[in-house]
Amino acid sequence: MNLLLTNARVVTPGGVLDPGWVDVRGTTIGAVGEGPLPETGEQRSVNGGWIVPGLIDLHVHGGGGASLLSPDPAELRAAAQFHASHGTARLLASIVSAPLEEMLNGLAAVRDLVRAGDSGGSTVAGSHLEGPFLSRNRAGAHDPDHLLAPDEAVLDRMLEIADGTLRVITLAPELPGALDLVRRAVAAGVVVALGHSDADRDTVASAFDAGASLVTHLFNAMRPLDHRDPGLATTALVRPGVVCELINDGVHLHDDTARLAFQAAGADRIALVTDAIPAAGLGDGAHRLGPATVDVTDGVARIAGTDTLAGSTLTMDRALRRAVRDLGLPVAQAVRAAATTPARVLAEQDARGSIAPGLAADLLVLDDELEVAAVMLGGEWISSGRLFDR
Repeated sequence: MNLLLTNARVVTPGGVLDPGWVDVRGTTIGAVGEGPLPETGEQRSVNGGWIVPGLIDLHVHGGGGASLLSPDPAELRAAAQFHASHGTARLLASIVSAPLEEMLNGLAAVRDLVRAGDSGGSTVAGSHLEGPFLSRNRAGAHDPDHLLAPDEAVLDRMLEIADGTLRVITLAPELPGALDLVRRAVAAGVVVALGHSDADRDTVASAFDAGASLVTHLFNAMRPLDHRDPGLATTALVRPGVVCELINDGVHLHDDTARLAFQAAGADRIALVTDAIPAAGLGDGAHRLGPATVDVTDGVARIAGTDTLAGSTLTMDRALRRAVRDLGLPVAQAVRAAATTPARVLAEQDARGSIAPGLAADLLVLDDELEVAAVMLGGEWISSGRLFDR
């Protein structure tokens, strides 16, 4: 499909083009500009809406009632479709700590889906292992019975089964043998995230020196900020090159805490994530997260019978919208944290995550309220009714 999208506020790496246009050529972006329109085929106005790159979620467990821990490819596709409808063009299937065989089966299912090349919605870029090498002191919603001590043989088995599709692994660097796992995973091309950790400053710094480069849901499931005893959060925020995930739902973090993170690290080192569970999009009630029962009340998910947060019901479009409307970020900065920075974490910045010639035509059209009006993946509309019915 060749299509010229016009009358838009186009968010590009160089700034906002207003009024701007995007020339879609097949599955990629052919050209981007403002002012005079190029001579091309079909033209469609987006009526002054925003055009931003498709969003990228590095941390998601499911959505729309479907789990990304499932060995059933149809269920994986259903979760991807749900998040695609909210503007997520690419995601990692996050596998929560569970009995080892279940985690291995999850890795195999994601591997097969990636190999098939069609997730039916958002493109599943691979898997994210959130565990099992986590601290029992900071387990959060993870069942301590399913946590393991760092074990190179277990990691090697995971890498073998994933066969190149394991993209991120979260671990606690203070566990005995964890730094060896960091080095082994990085050597295998896996991004190592630090999280669910009670590590002190020196241990965290050693893990970054060993190759860790990401932090799982900053501030959550880690040592609180302490002005004399900095742990993971402080050490990560001041470490050049380290990217920090942020769950911007107004529940996991106070808005001032989220603002502090952006002010300290900037949008180049913040990746907005959802940590969404299968309950996302379903409303309140009893749900599942891996082996755990989760109660959702007023949109907040907690392990049944406790006050422990269990992921979120967030979607990436709402995370982006909150960053602008509640945190006060410029749209371009929020887009960077929701698309461009995550693409760089996955080493895919030359393929997607921004609006520029030659990159994937994964585009999201937002209205004045930053609500989703249309979603394009790979040059094809998967949702456009709100855009063209206006």
